[in-house]
Amino acid sequence: MAKPAFLLAAFLSAVCLVSPLIHAQALAPTPPMGWNSWDSYGPTIDEDQFKANATVLASLQQYGWKYAVIDAGWYMTNPTGQTLAQKQYLWSANGLLVPTPDRFPSAANGAGFRPLADWVHAQGLKFGIHIMRGIPRQIVAANLPIAGTSFHTADAADTTSTCPWDESNWGVKDNAAGQAYYDSMLKLYASWGLDFLKVDCISDHPYRPTEIRQIAEAIRKSGRAIVLSLSPGPTALGHAAEVAKYAQMWRIGDDHWDGWSFSHQPDNGEFPTGIVDMFDRFAQWYPYTGPGNWPDADMLPEGWLGPSAGWGQTRRSRETPDEQRTEFTLWAVARSPLIFGGSLTRLDDFTRSLLTNQTVLFIDQYASYSRPVDTAALGPGFQNARVWRATVGEPGARGYAEYFAFFNLDSSPATLRTTWKQLGLDGAKHSARNVWDDSAIRESKEIRVALPPHGCALYELR
Repeated sequence: MAKPAFLLAAFLSAVCLVSPLIHAQALAPTPPMGWNSWDSYGPTIDEDQFKANATVLASLQQYGWKYAVIDAGWYMTNPTGQTLAQKQYLWSANGLLVPTPDRFPSAANGAGFRPLADWVHAQGLKFGIHIMRGIPRQIVAANLPIAGTSFHTADAADTTSTCPWDESNWGVKDNAAGQAYYDSMLKLYASWGLDFLKVDCISDHPYRPTEIRQIAEAIRKSGRAIVLSLSPGPTALGHAAEVAKYAQMWRIGDDHWDGWSFSHQPDNGEFPTGIVDMFDRFAQWYPYTGPGNWPDADMLPEGWLGPSAGWGQTRRSRETPDEQRTEFTLWAVARSPLIFGGSLTRLDDFTRSLLTNQTVLFIDQYASYSRPVDTAALGPGFQNARVWRATVGEPGARGYAEYFAFFNLDSSPATLRTTWKQLGLDGAKHSARNVWDDSAIRESKEIRVALPPHGCALYELR
C-alpha cells in the first residue's frame, strides 16, 4: 500500500536528523523496532552470529527495523557455565563489564564494543546491549576503584539488594559512590557508540526506582542519545509516571514466550506470559503510551528460536500462524515496541510477511489514537473476543486513516457481527480492506468477521 510505505520512509528519514543531544523524551518518538538476541541465542551469541542477524536486519531497515541488540552474557567467556565462577565474567580494572574477545574478537586489546558498534552504524542501524542492574559480586569482593573518583566498588554496592532470579550482582546504593559507578559505566559504554541499553531486574521483582534514576542520570551525563529499556515486568501501574520520566520503554509483563497461554507455578509469578495475557495488560496501559514513552510487551518469539533458545529447546515457534499474526497485530495496534526475537538468518516466508507488512508497521509507528473498544456494547458473540481501534492523523486531514482489529480469544472458530455505529463511527455505511490478506468488505451498515481459533483480522476503512 503506497500511503504507509511513503509516510514511513519519510518519517525514518526525519528521525536520522535528530541531534544526539535531543531531550530524552524525543529519543524514541515512535515505538522502537529492532532485533534482540535472547530468544534465539540466550547468553551464547558471538560476533559472527550477531553480524549475520544484523545484516538481515539492515536489509529490512526500509520498514523501520533499526535496533540490533545483544542481550545478556556478552561479558562471559563460558556463558553455558552452571555457576557464576564457571561463567568467567570479564571486567576492566575499574570494575566495568567488557565483551570477551573469545566470542567478540573485535573487542581485543581493550577496544570494547566500539569496532562492532561502528560496523553496526555503517549498516545504517543502531547498536544496543543488555546489562543486569548493579555490580557483579566478584567485582565488589575485589573492591576495585571507580574510574575518576576516590570511591571503590564496595562503597557503591548495596549488599541488601539482590536479584531473586540471578545471583550475579549486588544492587547499587543510592549514594554518591553508586552514582559514580553508573556514571563511569555509561561513560565507557557511550564511548563505544551505544544507542540502546536494556537494564534487567529493575522494573519489577524488585522495582528499583533509585537505580532507574541513577542510570538515567548517567546516560544524561554521557552526552550520548541512548534509549533506556527497563525489564522485566509487570511494572506496576502506580509507577507509570516515574518510569516515564526516566525511561523510553518499560516492560508491562514478565518474560513473554511462544504460547497462547501458560500454566504458572506459584513461585514463578507470571513467568512465562502468553499472548492472551497481554490483551488486558495493553488495555490498562494505553493511556500512558506516547512519544518517548512506550509500555513494552517484550520480544516477539516468532519464526525460528535457535540455535540456543533463551528458554527451552531450540525450536520453531510453538505459536500457530494465526497466533503469530494475532500477536504481531496486537503489539502493533497497541503501539508496543516491536523487538523481534526469532533468528533473522532463518526467516521463512510467513515470518517475513509479518516483518514487512507496511500498513501494520505504519499503525504501530504513527497511530495518534489507539485503544480497546468496549466489547460489552457490541452485542452477543463478543464475550470471548477483543476489538482494538486505531487512527492515524486527524479526521478530515490528508492521510487520515481508521483501523479496527478483531481478535478471537476462543480455541474454536468464531464469527463476530456488529454495526459500524456500535464501533463508534459516524455515517450509516462503510467499506473496508483486510490488511493481512487484502480482501474487501463491501459498503454496509454492519461488519461480519469470521475468525479461526486465536485468529485476528485487521481492517482499514475505505
